[in-house]
Amino acid sequence: VVYTQSEILQREVYLFERLDSPSREPMKHLKAICFLRPTKENVELLVQELRRPKYSVYFIYFSNVISKSDVKALAEADEQEVVAEVQEFYGDYIAVNPHVFSLNLLGCCRGRSWDQAQLARTTQGLTALLLSLKKCPMIRYQLSSEPAKRLAECVKQVITKEYELFDFRRTEVPPLLLILDRSDDAITPLLNQWTYQAMVHELLGINNNRIDLSRVPGISKDLREVVLSAENDEFYANNMYLNFAEIGTNIKNLMEDFQRRKPKEQQKLESIADMKAFVENYPQFKKMSGTVSKHVTVVGELSRLVAERNLLEVSEVEQELACQSDHSSALQVLRARPGSGGSGQAGGCGVQFHWDQLPGSLSLGSVRSSQADGSCLLPAQLVSAVVEYGGKRARGSDLFGPKDAVAITKQFLKGLKGIENVYTQHQPLLQETLDQLIKGKLKDSHYPYLGPNTLRDRPQDIVVFLIGGATYEEALAVYNLNRSNPGVRIVLGGTTIHNTRR
Repeated sequence: VVYTQSEILQREVYLFERLDSPSREPMKHLKAICFLRPTKENVELLVQELRRPKYSVYFIYFSNVISKSDVKALAEADEQEVVAEVQEFYGDYIAVNPHVFSLNLLGCCRGRSWDQAQLARTTQGLTALLLSLKKCPMIRYQLSSEPAKRLAECVKQVITKEYELFDFRRTEVPPLLLILDRSDDAITPLLNQWTYQAMVHELLGINNNRIDLSRVPGISKDLREVVLSAENDEFYANNMYLNFAEIGTNIKNLMEDFQRRKPKEQQKLESIADMKAFVENYPQFKKMSGTVSKHVTVVGELSRLVAERNLLEVSEVEQELACQSDHSSALQVLRARPGSGGSGQAGGCGVQFHWDQLPGSLSLGSVRSSQADGSCLLPAQLVSAVVEYGGKRARGSDLFGPKDAVAITKQFLKGLKGIENVYTQHQPLLQETLDQLIKGKLKDSHYPYLGPNTLRDRPQDIVVFLIGGATYEEALAVYNLNRSNPGVRIVLGGTTIHNTRR
């Protein structure tokens, strides 16, 4: 995620080994750079390494705060004095986008309570993020979520304990950490996506910037796994937030540009000048060729899956249930084509989860009756579990829109501006929450401060963290909020980055 292997080779790093690998050979002519999390297991492995060093010198970097007792254990093990440096480099998280990070944790809670090991890991990752950004924030949390309050308290304890590390230069407006719970908006991770990055993650899966294409029919060997990184791929950087229709047009333009350049590069090499020009241009041509092959393959597979799973119709139903008050046409589609409930179990849960929120004939009871007559293939336990996790009784917010007359009128007038795309009507709850926060209107009664102090001014530096995971739709919302609010910087994080399968 930080470096590609080719990039790190340019830094004269030629060998990559795991500390727990049993087959490593001594190489006293090499220096070793160790970068690891300061866990008990890693410290013990390092102690064993230093007792029988395989390299001439060791530069040790921990991704988070290491205890004095662990440093002492390392010093005692370094009898041959091979350690040149020990430092803390706070990188105990995955930087996904310039404004998005993840801890790559699944199943952080058991029911409505934290798994204690996951709470400790989340606290470590979140405090490392704050240290790397040099922020000592005021903390707000979602009142309706006990896990949010618990995490807020744990982060505050670390800040208090390590006060010297958090002694950064004070700003006019203090930074703010806002801790939220995924259960307040369980719909967003269940919707089909139509922007490039979100769509790739939903249909193919992004794991540390890598895409597994090994199951694509007829895939060539060199494209079975590809890397999508905005830092190293200009096309991806320029298109990751565009919708699928625009991606198709831009892929066509990329192909045409490649075809225009291709004949020139393949002309006969009749002179030294021709050869020199070819050698100078070949790396750029080869890189462009790889970019074209990669994105044509990815977009082609996305198109195949959209058609195979009938996702256009599915998504239209999802969007109507999520965003419109009249669900009659969606209900007709579902009754006419029961398979339109979603692309697999998660998609079906997304549609049926909405029904728990609606009165009358669209209640959860109608879902269960559809299960009884065979028109719904989802297990009743699965639907019930989703509703228990994020249904209206579990939430602290009004996920499906306002109920008072003034708010409904505002929403109606906002809707009159028109809908650019029927498949991207939905806006995640996070967008409204952050918009209220930026305007200074987020209610303290729903999102209290931890401690007696409160912000007098509108926040400018905001870190928002979602227990239970964030989504790429929310990443897009934060990206747009950053662009539309000069002077405001929002960083979004989560225990994981969701799609409907995780």
